[in-house]
Amino acid sequence: MQPIIIVLIILVVLVFIALIKTIQVIPQASAAIVERFGRYTRTLNAGLNIVVPFIDSIRNRIDLREQVVPFPPQPVITQDNLVVNIDTVIYYQVTDARAATYEVASYIQAIEQLTVTTLRNIIGGMDLERTLTSREEINAALRGVLDEATGKWGIRVNRVELKAIEPPTSIQDSMEKQMRADRDKRAAILQAEGTRQSAILTAEGEKQSAILRAEGEAKASALRAEGEAQAIRTVFESIHAGDPDQKLLSYQYLQMLPKIAEGDANKLWIVPSEIGDALKGLSGAFGNLGNGVPGFDTGKERREQPPVE
Repeated sequence: MQPIIIVLIILVVLVFIALIKTIQVIPQASAAIVERFGRYTRTLNAGLNIVVPFIDSIRNRIDLREQVVPFPPQPVITQDNLVVNIDTVIYYQVTDARAATYEVASYIQAIEQLTVTTLRNIIGGMDLERTLTSREEINAALRGVLDEATGKWGIRVNRVELKAIEPPTSIQDSMEKQMRADRDKRAAILQAEGTRQSAILTAEGEKQSAILRAEGEAKASALRAEGEAQAIRTVFESIHAGDPDQKLLSYQYLQMLPKIAEGDANKLWIVPSEIGDALKGLSGAFGNLGNGVPGFDTGKERREQPPVE
C-alpha cells in the first residue's frame, strides 16, 4: 500500500504543478512572450491565460507603461572645440513586446548608445552659445532620430529632455563675468535714463511754472491797467460833472507836483509849461481874496503909491 500512496502523492503534486504552469495571470499594462520548444508562439495579454505545461514557457514579461530612464552625463565636443557635459532623460514606451524581445538584445542599452551618438552629432554642428540656447531644437532632433531608429524595436520614444548642459569651469567663470558686466551696463543705462527723464520733467515743470507765472503777471497787469483806466474815467467823469473852474484845477495841479518828484530815480524832472498858467491862476485867486480882507497888502497897491520925498 505504501508504494501506491507515494505514487498518488507524486501524481497529485504533478497535477498541481501542471495547473500552476497552465494558468498564467498577466497584470494590466503588461505582456508575456510564450515560446514552445524555444520558438516564439504567441504574446499573452493582461488577464487569465492558458498555456500547455512543460511545453510552453514564458520567455519574457514586459511592462507596457511609459518608462523614464535618465542617462549619466556624457562629454560632447561643440563646433568651437569646447567640451560640455550633457545629462539626458528619455521617456519611452514598449508598443510591441515581441519586437522588443527579439529585435534587440537590450533595448535600454541600445537607446542609451543611440542617444549618445546622436547627441554628439547634433552638438558637433553647434557652437557653445547656440548649444546653451537651443534646448528645444536639440530635444526635437534627438526625439526624431530615436523614434525612427527604435520603431523596428517595438519602442516609441515619447519625449527627450536635456537635464543639464555644463560647460567647462573656465567658460562658466567667463560667462559669469560677462553677465555681471551686462547687468552693470544695464543698471548704468537705466540710471542715466532715469536722470535724463528727471531733468526733462524738472525742465518741463519749470517751463510750465514760468508760463503760468507770466500769464498771471500779464493778467494782473491787465487788471491793474483796467482798474487805473476805470479810476481815471471815474475821476474824469466826477470832475466833468462838478464843472470845476480854473482856480481849482490849478490848485490840484500844484498838489500833484510833489508826487511827480517822488522816487530816488527822479534826479532831474522837467516843469511843464502849464505850471506858469497854474501859478498865475493861483496868484489871481489869492489877489482877489486879499481885496476883501482889511489890511491885506498886495503888491499892486505898493507899486501904485508915489515915493515919499
